[in-house]
Amino acid sequence: MSAPALVLDWHDWLGLFGHYLVLSLLSVGGAISTSSEMQRYLVGDKHWLSQVQFNESIALAQAAPGPNVLFVALLGWNVGMNAGGIPMAMLGMTITMTGIMLPSTVLTYSAARWGHRNRELRAVRAFKLGMAPVVVALMLSTSWILGSAGGVAARDWPLWLLTAVSGLIIWRTRIHILWVLGAGALLGWLQLV
Repeated sequence: MSAPALVLDWHDWLGLFGHYLVLSLLSVGGAISTSSEMQRYLVGDKHWLSQVQFNESIALAQAAPGPNVLFVALLGWNVGMNAGGIPMAMLGMTITMTGIMLPSTVLTYSAARWGHRNRELRAVRAFKLGMAPVVVALMLSTSWILGSAGGVAARDWPLWLLTAVSGLIIWRTRIHILWVLGAGALLGWLQLV
């Protein structure tokens, strides 16, 4: 027997849109940097998606060619499919993509124009330098959520070690990232990680 469909009214859809509007302004480093908050909202608080649906949406979008933000469309699509089929899926996809894209696009366009005009100001240079650790922290929180979702993070210590070593190699050497990715793929193929 299949699970009953979600019942979402216009308040729920408006809340989803509003949540993604806010996340758009927090998505420093791209929408993927806010995926831990998306997971909390969609899976933990609202129960509109399962953890498996959430992870698969991100994995599929990252594997597919195209922009990184496609996972947001898949999350909205899955919420809509859970709420009643393709028309609701189209609505969910439109709501999440518009919500995540609109504020950040307008803000980025405006700030880039202003920043370019004032690029020599000390405050502008300081802001650019100060944002780097924020982006790194958001990306680390995303990797932690995705990596520990199955409850096997402690058992996957070789994978975490490989991740740390790869990060250090990229940071401290001039080795191209594709060589590091190839080495990781080879280790995975040999079932060492």
